[in-house]
Parts: sequence; C-alpha cells; structure tokens
Amino acid sequence: MKCIVGLGNPGKKYQHTRHNIGFMVIDELSKRHNLDLNKDKFKGNYALGTINNEKVILLEPQTYMNLSGESLRPLMDYYDVDIEDVAVIYDDLDLPTGKIRLRQKGGHGGHNGIRSIIDHLGTKDFKRVRLGVGRPTNPIPVVDYVLGAFPKEEQDLVQESIEKAADACERWLEKPFVEVMNEFNA
Repeated sequence: MKCIVGLGNPGKKYQHTRHNIGFMVIDELSKRHNLDLNKDKFKGNYALGTINNEKVILLEPQTYMNLSGESLRPLMDYYDVDIEDVAVIYDDLDLPTGKIRLRQKGGHGGHNGIRSIIDHLGTKDFKRVRLGVGRPTNPIPVVDYVLGAFPKEEQDLVQESIEKAADACERWLEKPFVEVMNEFNA
C-alpha cells in the first residue's frame, strides 16, 4: 500500500494559499479517481482506494503545517505503511511557480511541515514531490507570502503544476520512483 500525503493548513481561510498546494494535488488525485477524503482519523482527512491497480491512501493532515508528522506517523503505523511507500507533496520557495521537482530524500530546507515529518518518522528518507511557489519579490515576511493566495497571472502555471504532480504520483504507482524522477525532473 502506498501513502500520498499533501501538506497544507485546514480551513477555508487557507484553502487557496501557496502553503496549501499539497492539499490541491491530493484534491486533484481524489477527483480523478473518485476517492472521497471522508475518513477523519489520525488528525487528518484521508481516503482509501485503488489507483492504477495499487492500494493507496491519500492524506491531508489537519494539524496545521508545522505538526504534519503528528498525522502521518500514526496513520503509517495503523496501516503498516513502509517508509519507502510514502510520498509527501508540498510547496517549495526555492522553485519558481509552476515547476515541480521530485526527490528520494533530503533535509527539511526550512519547511516546518517537512521538519515535523522528519521528527516523527525519525528519517529523512522519504519521497518528495515539491511544487514551486517562488519567493516574494517585495519585502514581505515569508510567512505572509506562503499564507497568501497565488496572483491571477500565476493561476494557469499553478494548475499545470498541480496536474503534473498528480501525474507523477500516478506514475509512481506503476514504476520505480527513480524512473518517475528522471521523467518529471527533465
């Protein structure tokens, strides 16, 4: 069983913010495959289903970003999901808006949601799908920037990156992650 986790913050207030792009990818996958995130347990909303003949869990932690590991760890324990079967989707300030980058492992890079997951899993060795949100071009605090909405002129780029990230997740259910990385990071 594979677990695909999208990071974000719960509530309407944060729904369309840069920090919630991980949730947006999970929503895209759930829409494509008719999977309803109707399970509310482990401090998260999740769906169990099948995509491309692979059993899958789609998870949106409801802990707020900085505590994402509090949702993922107990879900992994309950469903006996191995670390190599986990992919985490999240926003990345170091990538331009619209770009995606897949990695097999790495540090937290200052991302508090990833820091929480590393702390709760006790390892940095989990798959990542990073979606670029760019950096602020004016002197705005980073927290205000990531909790802000994408401007209208970036909407098409954002939607393309969400679809591309969902495509990459689907492909991972059929192929080794390193092959998916080679395809999508090109």
